[in-house]
Amino acid sequence: MENTRRAFMDKDFLLDTDEARTLFHKYAESMPIIDYHCHIDPKDIAEDKCFDSITELWLGGDHYKWRAMRQCGIEEKYITGKADDRERFRLWCRTLSQAAGSPLYHWSHLELQRYFDCTLPICEKNADEIYRVCNEKLKSGSLSAKKIIKMSGVKVIGTTDDPCDDLHWHKIIAQDKELGCKVIPTFRPDKVLLVEDSGFAEYVKTLCKAAGVGPDSFEALKKALSQRMGFFAEMGCRSSDQSTVMFPCTRISAAECERVFRKSMAGVAVSEKERLGFITEVMLFLAGEYRRHGWVMQLHFGVARNSCTRMFEAVGRDTGFDRIHSDAPIESLAAFLDELDKTDSLPKTVLYSLDPTMNTALDVLAKCFNEEGVCGKVQHGAAWWFNDNIGGIRDHLRSLCEQGVLGNFIGMLTDSRCLLSYTRHEYFRRILCAYLGRLCADGELFPDEETLGEIVRNVSFNNAMRYFDIEEAQ
Repeated sequence: MENTRRAFMDKDFLLDTDEARTLFHKYAESMPIIDYHCHIDPKDIAEDKCFDSITELWLGGDHYKWRAMRQCGIEEKYITGKADDRERFRLWCRTLSQAAGSPLYHWSHLELQRYFDCTLPICEKNADEIYRVCNEKLKSGSLSAKKIIKMSGVKVIGTTDDPCDDLHWHKIIAQDKELGCKVIPTFRPDKVLLVEDSGFAEYVKTLCKAAGVGPDSFEALKKALSQRMGFFAEMGCRSSDQSTVMFPCTRISAAECERVFRKSMAGVAVSEKERLGFITEVMLFLAGEYRRHGWVMQLHFGVARNSCTRMFEAVGRDTGFDRIHSDAPIESLAAFLDELDKTDSLPKTVLYSLDPTMNTALDVLAKCFNEEGVCGKVQHGAAWWFNDNIGGIRDHLRSLCEQGVLGNFIGMLTDSRCLLSYTRHEYFRRILCAYLGRLCADGELFPDEETLGEIVRNVSFNNAMRYFDIEEAQ
């Protein structure tokens, strides 16, 4: 019997039809990257950071990997602690060898192949050799932050920045004419919504100080936000981003908003009704300002934070204990978008849900709000976080094709703190081409190479550049 087993993660990885292979190798593979939402520290780019070891690069700050290691019973000192780098790496290799079918397995091997020219399978018996090969290349200086960006073909990076940030590192990066990549800030005003939080008053004072206004009223807060948005716009900002469980769209009067603001600034607890009303009014104000600046509004939702109290208290937030929030906020989203649309205040908007059961509802909702001359004004954003795996991306694409218009989609993002994560764009493109190729092979899609090639190139890069209104760095 003929052996039909395919080679392990070779050049045709995931490409199981002739059409898929043509679309990827001819149209997708060489396209540049716009990483319009990530969490890379701009300081690392400005200083052209070099990494001491593959352990730092792979395990430093990556809660995806931390979750997997904990599930294998590994002690926390080897995960977020200060244990020996070599031993931490060995245990990570052991973990990955057990993670069959995981996107971590695929991403890590792609990173190993693309950046370190190493095709060894990642497992405990190969850990020492992989560690040696990777560290030698890191010590050679050939994989500094800027060199990784260049070799990855990245043309735009959208970082995630607090409104109080002076954007010092962005200013330094902007002076680098050799990088060939625009690094632009993204306005992230999450903290200004936390009116119930004990740190709200102090944050507002810091924000108003940065804007040069007094924190004495809700109107002053709005003025401070507007001033900071103007500064971000001058620095090339093209979008906002917010990560929050969506809220019921509950309007309150200006006087009520002022009263809630003053209560929180004085350290007085606000009610749930007051909190929701305040969030609604702030969000409506922010969205209107985004519209005025021509920015894209990105909304990430469906997250339940810090589900394990014991570990949150031990190692803090953003360490791998978040989960999917299952309450679908479709009605809240619809009301919020409609409220903005009624006053022509709705900016281009990207909706990312952590709950994959919302895919169809989001694609249908997005079609309700359009604008002449704008392709896909409201977008269902890429499969996010727990969904950026083969199954999650396929499900997202299927819903998008069935309920929306694939050719308008703005494609993939890394949403990562690691510079090696650009291989996630390749991963997405392979799945996209495989999906279209399978439709052709099954007789569901006419195999017009020119038309499909244009869709692939647009989804890979061109659509996002147009949507965010960004020109390539010269």
